[in-house]
Amino acid sequence: MIVDSRRILKLNEEALGDGPVVYWMSRDQRVADNWALLRAQELANKDNKKLIVVFCLEKYLTSNLRQYNFMLLGLKELSVKLSTLGIGFNLLMGDAVEEIPKYIKDVKAGVLITDFMPLKSSRDKKKEVSRKIDVLMELIDAHNIVPTWIASPKQEFAAYTFRPKVTYLLNEFLTKFPELEIMKNKYDELNTKIDVDNLIKELKIDMSVNEVDWIKPGEDNAVLAMKTFIKDKLDTYATNRNNPNLDNISNLSPYLHFGQLSAQRLALEVSNSHKDEESIKAYLEELIVRRELSDNYCFYNSAYKTYEGFPDWAKKSHAIHEKDKREYLYSLEELENSRTHDELWNAAQNQMVRTGKMHGYLRMYWAKKILEWTKNPSEAMEFAVHLNDKYELDGRDPNGYVGIAWSIGGLHDRPWFNRPVFGQIRYMSYSGMKNKFKIDEYISKYS
Repeated sequence: MIVDSRRILKLNEEALGDGPVVYWMSRDQRVADNWALLRAQELANKDNKKLIVVFCLEKYLTSNLRQYNFMLLGLKELSVKLSTLGIGFNLLMGDAVEEIPKYIKDVKAGVLITDFMPLKSSRDKKKEVSRKIDVLMELIDAHNIVPTWIASPKQEFAAYTFRPKVTYLLNEFLTKFPELEIMKNKYDELNTKIDVDNLIKELKIDMSVNEVDWIKPGEDNAVLAMKTFIKDKLDTYATNRNNPNLDNISNLSPYLHFGQLSAQRLALEVSNSHKDEESIKAYLEELIVRRELSDNYCFYNSAYKTYEGFPDWAKKSHAIHEKDKREYLYSLEELENSRTHDELWNAAQNQMVRTGKMHGYLRMYWAKKILEWTKNPSEAMEFAVHLNDKYELDGRDPNGYVGIAWSIGGLHDRPWFNRPVFGQIRYMSYSGMKNKFKIDEYISKYS
């Protein structure tokens, strides 16, 4: 097999049929370095079948122009790339639970391949689709280097319990990718042409969250951004990554979120870059251990977006301090519009609203202050998730949910010294941030 069998989960017990192979693409929106697409082509070429990629465009609660413009422009490029390989591409609109089974029946598909997302909404939809079709359905983890269910059979307590497990398996899974071939049996119809403006109008999404211009969508731009980061920033990543004024981060998370760039490809390129060893180590810790730990949490804990997902020690601590007096209390509207007493927090919120990106070090401070300024941890989690999913270009992502849960609920952390409101949750302060970097410079940029 081209694809390691451990990456594959059978979602039903149906047989492999005679019709074309269909790949329902969702999380991994790229042609190159895509284990799900490689698996689909393997099955198609084996029996001289056609291969069709299908994407189902759905509207979500926080759907907005920023995120959908980025995604649709990437899909527009993808459709053209697939056609040069003789692979079909069709765009569907509506509820995938209804549209995908209908499509499978219409094209008389022989098998349905799909990619893996640990979030509950995605997993529930895929399970429901698997029950509605009468052909084999396989799920492939094309997003993680080590498939989530192989890395660990349970929710991990922290990075230090997860790190040795995933590191041990890297020799087996951090491998080179085979290249896609031109199809033996080419798709002979026209691929869907993506008209971004019309699709956005049809979806009737929120137009108030503007698209951004600091990052260009699509697979080709993702590869270019990866090479630029490795060439220009990786050497100083370990020393400069926590300074928001230096912009020494990769800025690749939107590409990873939409699957326009493979994390495995990125890990291979960074590992072989001959750059500063400490910087390579620090970056791979974030890319592999921390990012895949986020998928682990969301896969094994369906309460990942809520207070209920917090560890027991944190919930007990929160319960003790829930009635503590808050010096400031802000509504969601006040937070969203950066109307707090804290200029640094307001600047961080402004950066996210304007650019779709908040520096990672400030994201911790941002979330912890929401805990400090809301009625209770449950409301804090709700507000932070809403703002993150609405404004971050890479919103609705396991990394975002885990970062917020770490800041507010002590996830993957340990108990710290007890204090009002926070209890035993790790604390961050304005004065502490002043000691880390020149906050006035940051505030003036985003005030």
